[in-house]
Amino acid sequence: MRQVGFLCERPAWLFAAVLGFLWLTTGWAAQDAPPDKSGYTLFRPTPPELMREMSTDRPDKTESSHTVDAGHFQVEMDLVSYTHDHDTHGGADVKTESFSIAPFNLKVGLLNNLDLQLMFDSFTKVRVKDKVAETTETESGFGNLATRVKLNLWGNDGGMTSLAMMPYLSFPTHQHDLAPDGLEGGVIFPIGIELPRGWSVCPMAEFDCIRNSSSDGSHFEFIGTVTVGHKIYGALDGYIEFFGLVSTERDARWVGTVDIGFTYGLTENIQLDGGVNIGVTRSADDVNPFLGLSMRF
Repeated sequence: MRQVGFLCERPAWLFAAVLGFLWLTTGWAAQDAPPDKSGYTLFRPTPPELMREMSTDRPDKTESSHTVDAGHFQVEMDLVSYTHDHDTHGGADVKTESFSIAPFNLKVGLLNNLDLQLMFDSFTKVRVKDKVAETTETESGFGNLATRVKLNLWGNDGGMTSLAMMPYLSFPTHQHDLAPDGLEGGVIFPIGIELPRGWSVCPMAEFDCIRNSSSDGSHFEFIGTVTVGHKIYGALDGYIEFFGLVSTERDARWVGTVDIGFTYGLTENIQLDGGVNIGVTRSADDVNPFLGLSMRF
């Protein structure tokens, strides 16, 4: 994929801006006293009248800083997701297509500010066609299993800002070569900022330890994102997101995408979403359209 100007050649400004934004906003704690919900747990669920507005970690790549209410469950999934990439760098001519059905994230609220998440890639089919080598390879099956714990540090039940910390581990449960071998893990710091007139800004910083793609061992990666959202009409919201990934793996190039999508609340506990992630660097996938669903109960 052809690189796009300054955005693709100078990734450092994006990550510096995200980190600076996080640092500047960490002092904006909630101003209004929220209701005391500290007594609610997995075994003593939060009453419906005290539950927060439903908040999801999808459809953008920026995670939510809000947790699932204690004693309640939430499932978030891609109904269908398609990814296409055409690599012509250095004389190559490789087309990669992947198709995923119903990868999900199951969440349960343990405490008012703590939830546990279980993520699983239920079915993925990948097709790689190399026109230079005149080969075509196809793999299909399920992917890795990951667990995450999200701890909200403030702003869960009110205020202009909210911040969470989310460590995770990924286990090599995949079939074939659909995911890396070995344990992977990291920690994610999402923040939410509510602005006037229906606007919101959500930056995120993520630090990961990832298995090497072509050799034994691991390397570190940094992800920085910023999502800007706005209410469109009624229960319909839209967003635009800027995503960047920098890897310490040898010869790895930074990955950048611009992502656009929407969410639509069918009810207080059911949400549809859709969008497309567009690569703006050569190392990013060219395009990734998707449709998704989230439910709370």
